[in-house]
Amino acid sequence: MRRAAVLAVTAVVAAVALLLAGCTSGGTTSGSLSVSGQHGLHWRPCPQDGAGMPAASRMVCAMLAVPLNYADPGGRKISLALSDVPATAPADQQQGVLLVNPGGPGAPGLSLAAEIASLLPSAVAAEYDIVGFDTRGVGASVPSLHCDPSFFAKPRPDYVPSSPAAEQVLVDRAKTYAADCEKRYGWLLPYMNSEDLARDMDQIRVALGQQKINYYGISYGTYLGQVYATLFPHRVRKMVLDSIVDPDGAWYADNISQDYAFQGRMNAFFSWIARYDSVYHLGATQAQVTATFDTTMNNLEAHPIAGPSGPLIGPDELSDTFLIGGYSNSYWPPLASALASYLHHGSASELITLYREVGQQSENEFAVYTAVECSDVNWPRSWAYWNSDTAAVYKGAPYEAWGNAWFNAACAFWPVKGPAKPLRIDGAGLPPILLVQGTLDAATPYAGALVARRLLPSAKFVVVQGSGNHGQSVQYPPNTCVDGYVDSYLGNGTLPTKPGLINATCPTLPPPTP
Repeated sequence: MRRAAVLAVTAVVAAVALLLAGCTSGGTTSGSLSVSGQHGLHWRPCPQDGAGMPAASRMVCAMLAVPLNYADPGGRKISLALSDVPATAPADQQQGVLLVNPGGPGAPGLSLAAEIASLLPSAVAAEYDIVGFDTRGVGASVPSLHCDPSFFAKPRPDYVPSSPAAEQVLVDRAKTYAADCEKRYGWLLPYMNSEDLARDMDQIRVALGQQKINYYGISYGTYLGQVYATLFPHRVRKMVLDSIVDPDGAWYADNISQDYAFQGRMNAFFSWIARYDSVYHLGATQAQVTATFDTTMNNLEAHPIAGPSGPLIGPDELSDTFLIGGYSNSYWPPLASALASYLHHGSASELITLYREVGQQSENEFAVYTAVECSDVNWPRSWAYWNSDTAAVYKGAPYEAWGNAWFNAACAFWPVKGPAKPLRIDGAGLPPILLVQGTLDAATPYAGALVARRLLPSAKFVVVQGSGNHGQSVQYPPNTCVDGYVDSYLGNGTLPTKPGLINATCPTLPPPTP
C-alpha cells in the first residue's frame, strides 16, 4: 500500500486540521470504560495537541502492555497507546466497544476515535465506547519505531532513474534503510506483522473486558480487520470495512495494481484541471496539463523550492503532494491553485503549505509501514525482478510506477523473511458485516475488494459507482447514501438486502468546482 500517511489523511473530514490532530485534551468523564479501569488500564486526559473536534473534549487515553512475541506471552512487553470517547447512552442501550483503525500500516490512530465519534450520528456514537489505538511501533506506542529519522529531511533523488547509476543510488538508499532498521530494532522487526497487530487488537478486547468487539477499519485497516476476523472469528460482533484491501495480493501484487489505478485517477484529475483552464491556465487538455506537470518536475530537480532551512520540494516531494489528488477529489482545487500560483506568479507558499500537510512523509509511519508489509510476506529478493516489472508498468502507468517501487524497495532487502504467501483469509463463522467500496478507488482497487467480498460470505457489499475517493464513509463532503448504510448497520444492525455479490449501490459525489 503506497503512502501510509495519506491513507489516514483521507479519513479526515476537516482535512488539514485533523491531519495534525493527535490525542486532544479532555477531562475525566463518566463513560463506562474510563471509570472502570478495566484490567489495569488507567484512563487519563489525553496530552494537549491543539485539535478541535466536538468529541475530543471527552476523549481519554491509556497505555496497554502487550507481549512482544505471542509465542512467549510471559516475556518482553511493549506498550500500545489507546484513546477512548466513552459511550453516553444509558447502560442498557450501549453496544460495547467500537475499535477503529485509519489504515497505513503505520498511520496513527488515537485521534480517529474522536473523529469517528464526530462523524457518526450522535445517537449512534453515544451507544459505543469508541476506541482508537496506535498500533505497535506507531506514534505514542512504546517503542515508537524510527529507523533513520533523517530519511525524509531533504529532497530525494528523482524517483524516475535517468541511468543505471542513478537507479543504483536509490537501490543503495533502500538497502541502507533496511540495514538501519535491523541495527536499531532487530529485536522488534520479527514481530511487526499484521497477525501480531491483530493479536494486539484482541489484547485490547481482553483489557476492556469485552467478550466481542465491534470494528471500523479503513484502507489497510480493512486488511487488519480481515486478519482479525480470520484469527478470532467468534470475537467479532459488528465490522465495517471501508475501501478494501485485496488480501490475496499482499503486498507486491497489490502495489502493482495500485500503479495502474492511480494512473487512471491522476488522468481524471488532470482532465478536471484542463476543464477549468480559464481558471488555472495549466493546459486545455489532459495531455497539456500532464506536460505542464512533467516540466515542473524536471525544473524542480535542478532548482528545488527552498524552505526556511534549505531545499524543501524537489520532484519527488511534488509527486508525493499531488498524489493526494488520487485519494480525494476534495484536494483537486487547492492542488491546482497551488501549482498555478507557483508557475504563474512565482509564489510557492501554497505548494509548501500543502506539501507540509499532505506530502511530507513521517519517518515513523514509513518505518512501521515498511516493517509490517515487508514481514507479512516474503517479497521478491532480486532487484532485477523489480526493475523489469517496474519498467513494464511505467510504460502504461508512469505516474506511480517508480515512486511506488522505491517506497517499497526496502522489502527486497528486509532482514525478516515472511511466509511465501499471505495469510489466507477465512470468513467462516463471522456474523453479518458491512463492506464499502468505490469502483475507481486507486489505493484499494475495486477488483481486490471483490476478492475480499468472496472470501467473506457473511458480508453485505455497498458499492459507490464511479467514485475514486478513498474512504467512502469518511468523505468530505459526505456521501449521505453511504453514511445511511453505515449508520443503520452500527445503529440497529440493518444491512442491505439485495441478493448477490453487490447488495446495494450508491451514486458518486459530483466533482468539485474551483
